[in-house]
Amino acid sequence: MRNSLNKSQIERFSRQLVLKNIGPKGQKKILSSKVLIVGIGGLGCPAAENLVRAGIGTIGLIDNDTVNLSNIHRQSLFNSKDIKKPKVNVAAKKLKEINPLTIIKTYKSRLNQNNINQIIKNYEIIIDGTDNFKTKFLINDYCLKYKKKLVTGAISKFDGHIFTFNFKDNKTASLKSFYQEKEISDDILNCEFEGVIGTTASIVGATQANEALKLILEIGHSLKNQILIIDLLNLNFRKVRFKKK
Repeated sequence: MRNSLNKSQIERFSRQLVLKNIGPKGQKKILSSKVLIVGIGGLGCPAAENLVRAGIGTIGLIDNDTVNLSNIHRQSLFNSKDIKKPKVNVAAKKLKEINPLTIIKTYKSRLNQNNINQIIKNYEIIIDGTDNFKTKFLINDYCLKYKKKLVTGAISKFDGHIFTFNFKDNKTASLKSFYQEKEISDDILNCEFEGVIGTTASIVGATQANEALKLILEIGHSLKNQILIIDLLNLNFRKVRFKKK
């Protein structure tokens, strides 16, 4: 990493460089960071876009799906011309157009026990934008074991849940401290079964990106051992504490 920002970087990031919590020192942290986004859907699209615009140095995108018509109302990186194309390829192309400086790595596969270590090991922060709890628990368990930082999101209807875990802190509760694995169903907080308004995805995904930036910069209040619950129908935002189990 260069000791100073170049002229183009100063102009590109000028509006966030003036923030006292960022400045040149914070921007260099962002430029050297590595973030993996699992699931390039309603949450992954706005998370990826906001992070790339902020100047993330390296971003990984993993998804095995192709774009379909039902995605477009909430997955902001896709349009009608992208139907049937691999999500990671379309997203990478558009993100590169937004910020050519970001290194973008794509993985056209579904995250599973066989590939999780090879894919995740080189990233500092993981953003979970998946829509099923089997994968969420898999990511949670890996990040807990290897002391990764994890930002998890879930959405349905007008509602969203956001968790931020810094597993470098041994006092941090995990996803399984809130959701009981044996009792949870993929029908819960799943937009395919319950429906979702596109604005919910945009707000939760952008908030996940903001949480990732806070982790990189080591600023602001943490969601440690808390869940942020968003109810956009009644415009209610609240945090609920839970204990490590």
